[in-house]
Amino acid sequence: MAATHRLDERLFTLLVGYIALFSALVLEMSGGGRLRWALYAVFAPLMAAALLPFKLTLAIGVLSAVAAGIVYGLALPHVLPGGRVVVIVGTVLACALSVAVCRIRLRLMISRRRLALLSEASKCFGNTLDVTQTARGITEVAVPRFADFVSVGVFDGVLRGKEPPTGPFAEPVALRLIAQQPRCPGRNGSSAGEHPQVSLPARYLSARPPVQACSVDDVDVRRWIAQDGSLATPTDDGGGYAAITVPLCARGSVLGAMMLLRHRRRYPFDADDLFLAAELATRAAECLDNARLYTRERETSLILQHSLLPRHLPELAAVEVASRYVPANHGAGVGGDWFDVIPLSGARVALVVGDVVGHGLHASATMTRLRAAVRTLADIDLQPDELLTHLDDVVLRLSTEGTPTRDAEDAFDAAGSAGEVGATCLYAIYDPATSRCVLASAGHPPPVMVAPDGSIRVIDVPPGPLLGLGNLPFEAVDVHVPQGSLLALYTNGLLRERHSAPDSGLRELLHALSRPEPSLEEHCQAVLGALLDGQPTDDVALLMARTRILDADHVATWDLPPDPAAVADAREYASRQLAAWQLQDAQFTTELVVSELVTNAIRYAQPPIQLRLILEADHLTCEVSDSSTTTPHLRRARTFDEGGRGLFIVAQLARRWGTRHRYDGKTIWAELATGDGGPDLWTS
Repeated sequence: MAATHRLDERLFTLLVGYIALFSALVLEMSGGGRLRWALYAVFAPLMAAALLPFKLTLAIGVLSAVAAGIVYGLALPHVLPGGRVVVIVGTVLACALSVAVCRIRLRLMISRRRLALLSEASKCFGNTLDVTQTARGITEVAVPRFADFVSVGVFDGVLRGKEPPTGPFAEPVALRLIAQQPRCPGRNGSSAGEHPQVSLPARYLSARPPVQACSVDDVDVRRWIAQDGSLATPTDDGGGYAAITVPLCARGSVLGAMMLLRHRRRYPFDADDLFLAAELATRAAECLDNARLYTRERETSLILQHSLLPRHLPELAAVEVASRYVPANHGAGVGGDWFDVIPLSGARVALVVGDVVGHGLHASATMTRLRAAVRTLADIDLQPDELLTHLDDVVLRLSTEGTPTRDAEDAFDAAGSAGEVGATCLYAIYDPATSRCVLASAGHPPPVMVAPDGSIRVIDVPPGPLLGLGNLPFEAVDVHVPQGSLLALYTNGLLRERHSAPDSGLRELLHALSRPEPSLEEHCQAVLGALLDGQPTDDVALLMARTRILDADHVATWDLPPDPAAVADAREYASRQLAAWQLQDAQFTTELVVSELVTNAIRYAQPPIQLRLILEADHLTCEVSDSSTTTPHLRRARTFDEGGRGLFIVAQLARRWGTRHRYDGKTIWAELATGDGGPDLWTS
């Protein structure tokens, strides 16, 4: 801008010198050629009309007319009267033409600049779905080409995605100042709490007329302007200041207002400026409302996501757990990452981490259905690979609900849109009695294990197909997990945030996990701090578990022969063990349950048969294992039936009971309440 002013001044000086030089030359010439040289007085105004602003063009025209009048009207007595009239009239007409041409040229330039401003505004306003960032884009486009100072304020609810209030508005109207240009340090925070509150007269939020010139003497307007410390407060007489306010209206609602101020220029806003301000406000309000609607959808998704994830992880004797969930930024939207910790029979625990393809409410809703399906399948004690096979069937059914004619693979390729589902999942079962962990993966990143001695490794889990492809097998792996080991399960958003290659992200994860931390919660936070910069572009779920083992003094195991006489021995073993555990009050119930379970195993199953008692914090678990894969069913015996009452008795006496299948047989278990008795039975 300053360079343009200097160039205009130089051109103006050259044209003034040109007029003075040729006026002197004409005065020094003799002969009839003097009239031909009068063209110099016409050339200067036309040149000014093409190159200079209006005021300088007018000045050159006046100087040319005065110079022609002096030279050809007074200083040259030998010029004929007709020639004098022609020269003077021609010069005056050239001056008038230059002024008209200059005005047309400037109008065209202003129109072109305004169109360019509107075009750039449309690009800048629509490239973000954050309310505050959109408002900042408005101010950055308008300053300095249209105004010296722009300030945007919206209703407090708009920042949180809520509907704006409806009129009529009370006096004064309170708005949140979310953007200013030039920026005042500390005024453009990222959260609603950091935005100062300003008030504005209700008349400035009226949609009719859409734009109003506001007085800088208004107390509320002066207070709004004073929010930027770099601006001097306008004087009482205006001091050359001009201000207008524009309500930000979209879809029939007023979201807030925009104030524009010119305090360095010495001309006010004209009618065309008011029209341009209204057009800017219309486009800005639409983008702000789109950002508000997206914020509302995102907040709804976040609320849904957090409400459906575990609010409090269970306190388990098998593992100590900690978790983190970090939603994606505004650009990506809420995703379908989830984690879960599921207590299983026999003091075992299931650790689950999954990731639904896509973002938004559909991904969150799909995550909910898959998490519920995993919990349901976990209740029937399936092995990890079997559970993923059933979960794959669930995903296929969800995929075909909205697209019944699309095959499974095409449905997964287009996953992310409504009605189509794809997901990854890692399912692990840790048994503290054997200190072993069985894992299976459906296209999910492998977990990491940190041993008590500090050694760290990635558990080699067969990746398996993603959920939703169908008809492909899953493979489980059984690994030994030493006491006090740290297991880290995560989604791929943790590795992708700062690394284009997954291997580099995995190396940084291993380095972060290798550093000791005082607690598991602090370890989670340290891992996120090492791998994430601010809000990630994809959802991140992190689940960490430190393993414990079941104290051998609180697990009793006996191998039984397939002989009916072994039932009495089993009752005797159980009675002696309960006495050792000081649980005589539970002796009768336990003996009865053990008797029924062992009898069924000897009568209907196949050897080897094993009895195991596990004492936990508030209950005792009785387990009878055999090599048969037949699942017993609870039925109600008729009056004169001699059998069929065993499982019914167990179901009445136990807190809960069930069957879990192994690769080499099954285990029938029953949990019996023992109260708060029993010593500490865990080592860590």
